[in-house]
Amino acid sequence: MSTRLPTGRSLKDNVSRTYARTSERDVRQLRVARSWDCNRLSASPWFVLVIVLGIVWCVPIPSAAAAEPAVKNVLVLHNWASLPASWAIMESTVRARVPGQVNFYAASVENPRFDDDVYRESLAETLHRGYGGVKLDLVIASTYAVLEFVMEYRDEMFPGVPIVFTDVSRQQAEKLWPEVTGVVSPVGMGETIDLALHLHPDTKAVAIVTGVTGWDKYWLTVAHAELLRRQDKVKEIDLIGPAENQILEKVAELPPHTVVLFQLRPDDFTHPAVDPIDLLATIANRVPTYSAWQGLALGRGGVGGAYRDLPKDAVLNGGIVARVLSGERPADIPIVHDSDLRVRVDWRELQRWHIAESALPPGSVIEYRQFTFWQRERKYIVIAMVLIAGQALLIAGLLWQRARKRKAEAVLRESEERFRVMADTTPSLVWMCDERGRITYLNDRRIAFTGPDADTGYGDNWITYVHPEDVERMLGTLYEALKIKEPFSQEYRLRRSDGIYRWMFDVASPRVNGDGSFGGFIGSAIDTTDQKLAQQALEKVSGQLIEAQEKERSRIARDLHDDICQRLALLSMEIEQANRTSSGSPAATKQNLEDIRKHCSEIAGDVQSLSHQLHSSKLDYLGVAAAIRSLCSEHSKQHHVNVDFSERNVPKHLPKDISLCLFRIAQEALHNAVKYSGTKQFSVALYAIEEEIQLVVRDGGAGFDFEEAKKNRGLGLVSMQERIQLVQGRFAVDSKPGKGTRIFAAVPFVAEQESSPKDASGKKDGSAQGVA
Repeated sequence: MSTRLPTGRSLKDNVSRTYARTSERDVRQLRVARSWDCNRLSASPWFVLVIVLGIVWCVPIPSAAAAEPAVKNVLVLHNWASLPASWAIMESTVRARVPGQVNFYAASVENPRFDDDVYRESLAETLHRGYGGVKLDLVIASTYAVLEFVMEYRDEMFPGVPIVFTDVSRQQAEKLWPEVTGVVSPVGMGETIDLALHLHPDTKAVAIVTGVTGWDKYWLTVAHAELLRRQDKVKEIDLIGPAENQILEKVAELPPHTVVLFQLRPDDFTHPAVDPIDLLATIANRVPTYSAWQGLALGRGGVGGAYRDLPKDAVLNGGIVARVLSGERPADIPIVHDSDLRVRVDWRELQRWHIAESALPPGSVIEYRQFTFWQRERKYIVIAMVLIAGQALLIAGLLWQRARKRKAEAVLRESEERFRVMADTTPSLVWMCDERGRITYLNDRRIAFTGPDADTGYGDNWITYVHPEDVERMLGTLYEALKIKEPFSQEYRLRRSDGIYRWMFDVASPRVNGDGSFGGFIGSAIDTTDQKLAQQALEKVSGQLIEAQEKERSRIARDLHDDICQRLALLSMEIEQANRTSSGSPAATKQNLEDIRKHCSEIAGDVQSLSHQLHSSKLDYLGVAAAIRSLCSEHSKQHHVNVDFSERNVPKHLPKDISLCLFRIAQEALHNAVKYSGTKQFSVALYAIEEEIQLVVRDGGAGFDFEEAKKNRGLGLVSMQERIQLVQGRFAVDSKPGKGTRIFAAVPFVAEQESSPKDASGKKDGSAQGVA
């Protein structure tokens, strides 16, 4: 609900307007006339008598002002985002028929909770408080839903104030209250359907695209009733739901010879996944589309429909409002049913669906007709051609005489303009200097770079923009080039307009004057700061990658040497011992063989664990959920910790890059948690929400500073961020010293055909709260 209080107080989404008429101009003219008369009389011998008469003459003014009509206040309640343009016609009609000042206040009560009784009571109380201080003479309720609300809470909000309705259909007019009046506005649902069947005689089905709100359900019932009368001609197909891509999928499956009846209106509160207007345009490109509401068809891709005359309705509404403001009771004013329907179509859609204009019903209005340029401007073109021909004959001689002179001047100007345009449009900073090294020209980009004063870069002042550490080297290079008159290049730092120094790579070449003498240098500089920073970052990352690779190789070599190799040597000794004692008792031999088998099994398990750390085969065959579950189990056994793993709705088949990304992030996060957290309790969660996979790794341990850890702990956190960026995902680390750590990763995905389709009707932010 949005409104504006007359005292200046405002509520959410205020939409209000106040209009008033005054006679200020007449008062000014009257005062000027009186002043003129008094000046004339002041020069007369009868000055004193004139003053007395003037005082007597001025006495009736207050009584005349008191006789002015009282101010009328009208409140308009509607459920639109803003009032339609036709309301201006209604207001002008009222002002033309009601003397005095008329103030209009507009308030929108549109809200998804409008049908809730608690909200309606709160809304009624708010309107009562907001307009309790205004003496309302009339309340206009636009649409039946608003009228029903006003009549229900009339005594609490506006006791005794007359009620006039607008935009109420013929079907709804049967339920009206006896003490209200207004104009019944027909909705051409049946007429629109008949128009579609008339223009598409081979139609076999009518698909109704509508929403799930109370408004949509009511008009869906009306459409059902109209199609029921035509069930021998066409069948009905209902496409009900919010504006989503599923509607387009259903439209794509419609049978041939189908037309669409679109009545899914835009909603500013529900924020659907797809804008209903965009949905209408997409549907209209595939199937002939009609609508019983002019705003949902014409100019948006629809062919058209049967619509009421909005200006006529506005005049009729204005007449009823004027009668009530003039003192008539609404009960004494009969409800007006004079509004007619008229077929309106979009000329562009007629061309799209190859519909002849002759097929339209008589009296149809064709909008958006596109005329050819010749049809629109034929008269003016003929006149212009005659004038041009005459002027051409008159100036031909003059042009011939001046041709040679202008040609030479044009060549010179063209050369200068070409250079200036080229210099100003090039991405480089272009400059020119004379034979002494003084700057004589700077292009626009160079001036904008150092700005804002364009004069300080000329002459010898340009050196003040160069970094102090580079001045001596740069001047030495320039003066040496001026001596030998040869091209040169150099790098230096130049101060930008915001005070930041940027690295520039400058290349200059000598230029000559018209007589062949040396005229100085012309050069162009480009900003290489980003390339330098990127190169430094690349060198740093390359070093880190090499260091990480060497660390990983050292760890694998250490594990093989210190663990696997030692245990294999021990196994060899045990086998040798078993050979020596093989002649002994069978029980001792059996025990030795059993120990050897256990050691072989342990070594095989450790080798397999080491292999899984490098690459998990379960990731390829069983999916990411099974691979991460196995990873948690291995960490629990190897490090004697408790890793709790949970997963929900995760498809078995995911794209390989997404599965590998999530597995590596879980592996790195769990490895860091076990190594640095100082606790033995961890949790790993993997969820599928809408079209997104979310991974959360938690621990209640020591925690750390995220930014400091990225600088000092190698590539662990940086690699996780880079992996998630490769699959266009989201990554976050929530950790504080002593508060534990939470690592969150989310990756968008599209499930394969084997996986069950996900419900896309929920809100993404609300779903993510279940994991967070």
